[in-house]
Amino acid sequence: METEHVDDSVRMLVVDAANVVGSRPDGWWRDRAGAARRLLTGLAALREHLPHSCEVVVVLEGAAKAVDDNEFRNIRVVRAAGSGDDAIVAVTAEHGDHAQVLVVTADRGLRARIEALGARTTGPRRLLDRIDSAGNP
Repeated sequence: METEHVDDSVRMLVVDAANVVGSRPDGWWRDRAGAARRLLTGLAALREHLPHSCEVVVVLEGAAKAVDDNEFRNIRVVRAAGSGDDAIVAVTAEHGDHAQVLVVTADRGLRARIEALGARTTGPRRLLDRIDSAGNP
């Protein structure tokens, strides 16, 4: 599995919030909306270090959809009506050039669906390390 990163060729970064949050056993399951908020806060800090042409999209599902995202103006939040994976595929498919989309997930089935569209994937660790670095210069 090749690990991709955000460079100037990435025009859309799509984050599978449930998968990314779930990759760290920090008690996220006790407060899913709070965990989503922490992820959005970290992504907002990271957003300052990404190319300006890169749109950041976070897909929320389940209890995480209750998070108040009004202060995160530089991040598009998509609340999945059904399956979070289906919403991620739909967001990826809406972009004109799938090769410019990078999806963050460790879900093998979702990765296969995304890569079948021609988009790229990377795992949560890479993103979380970048968020940690952005918050602590």
